[in-house]
Amino acid sequence: MKTGFDNQKYLTTQSEHIRRRISQFGDKLYLEFGGKLFDDYHASRVLPGFAPDSKLQMLLQLADQAEIVVVINAADIEKNKVRHDLGITYDLDVLRLIQEFRDKGLYVGSVVITRYSGQTAADIFKAKLENLGIRVYRHYPIDGYPNNISHIVSDEGYGKNDYIETTKPLVIITAPGPGSGKMATCLSQLYHENKRGIKAGYAKFETFPIWNIPLKHPVNLAYEAATADLNDVNMIDPFHLEAYGITTVNYNRDVEIYPVLTAMFEGIYGYCPYKSPTDMGVNMAGSCIVDDEACQEASRQEIIRRYFQALNRLAQDTGNKDELYKIELLMKQAKITTALRPVVAAANELAEKNHSPAAALELPGGQIVTGKTSALLGASAAALLNAVKVLGGIADEVHLISPAFIEPIQGLKTRYLGSRNPRLHTDEVLIALSMCAATDQNARIALDQLPKLRGCQVHTSVMLSSVDINVFKKLGLELTSDPLYEIKKLYH
Repeated sequence: MKTGFDNQKYLTTQSEHIRRRISQFGDKLYLEFGGKLFDDYHASRVLPGFAPDSKLQMLLQLADQAEIVVVINAADIEKNKVRHDLGITYDLDVLRLIQEFRDKGLYVGSVVITRYSGQTAADIFKAKLENLGIRVYRHYPIDGYPNNISHIVSDEGYGKNDYIETTKPLVIITAPGPGSGKMATCLSQLYHENKRGIKAGYAKFETFPIWNIPLKHPVNLAYEAATADLNDVNMIDPFHLEAYGITTVNYNRDVEIYPVLTAMFEGIYGYCPYKSPTDMGVNMAGSCIVDDEACQEASRQEIIRRYFQALNRLAQDTGNKDELYKIELLMKQAKITTALRPVVAAANELAEKNHSPAAALELPGGQIVTGKTSALLGASAAALLNAVKVLGGIADEVHLISPAFIEPIQGLKTRYLGSRNPRLHTDEVLIALSMCAATDQNARIALDQLPKLRGCQVHTSVMLSSVDINVFKKLGLELTSDPLYEIKKLYH
């Protein structure tokens, strides 16, 4: 994939922009961090060249000035809300985030439990964090939020919340996911800081939508597809247009809440430092796009991937039709169909020909290799082996893993581990390949090709097991699947 984004320029300009925003307010800046602070693979897919840990690297340039506060909603703790991309609950993700930040040398000051109203699970989590030496604060539901400004900006509103003690001029407010209360936490702190005579400011750091590219640019449409389940809508910022006569892009929730934020700022400071929701943002991503067509094409592919993901969730009863309908509408707006993804047709044609599941994988040069289901291998495992053969210049007839080597593994699976499927999954194939590489040069060459698969596209004619999905994810392959189970049964 062509590089379309200058990552180094982004690191430099974004960190400098944040420094200027800190100096604008004087003593302290509360920076609401939307999206993923690290492992931002969506951004790296739609902005080829954007490193998944770019935001983290940028923060490391400000490490001496920054501390992190992690926010979690008490209701999410109570109902064991799961972060689907990782498969862990929000409370566990808080611990993961803290450990990740510490490992990178960033200071985590505390955790805030928002909308706390005596939830038992929240109390247990609070005690667990405190036993680990982590400071915990509680923020409470406020009657009339967000419209009753006089009550919210009072000792009975924000004043009722715990004051978060911070020591750095830049306070990063982040969370496991949306709806955690990041903005409310920032504003509550502004109220408390103002009462203490500390001049503090607020800004928002969200990569998407990108404010200085067109509303219907594929990069911005891909963001809508990614948040289709939240029903976010990109829109022109009317406040920015009125104040400056300049068209910028924001999204509905920020535009809707802006009049309330203005009133809150006026209640705290007597004036609002921002004339529009766009003014609140600190986002230089749009200025770092160096090949617009490369980013547009990458974003079109992302929208199609999101479409297949929505279809899969619907088939698994974990999604809803409204999400699917919205992505279909976005595809029409972007004038794209699944035909733009060559691996889809290649996999489905092979599946129809053999009347069994098939997979297709597009290599860096554009060549498509396929894999079919056999007695020894699943289709995705076969496609993976065929891909590394081509990349390594290994003849198709060469067996990277001898059938005599595979059969004992199948026996272990079926006779001793209780598996009904004797065919090898992708993880089992890779383990077998690595063992063969100890004595076989072809296997060794094939294994060395795996890093070249990062960023390649793959499609399967049926939904895969979580094992195969995770292997593809770890290899950096961009997977889509038709919304079909390999075997029809009541329980999967």
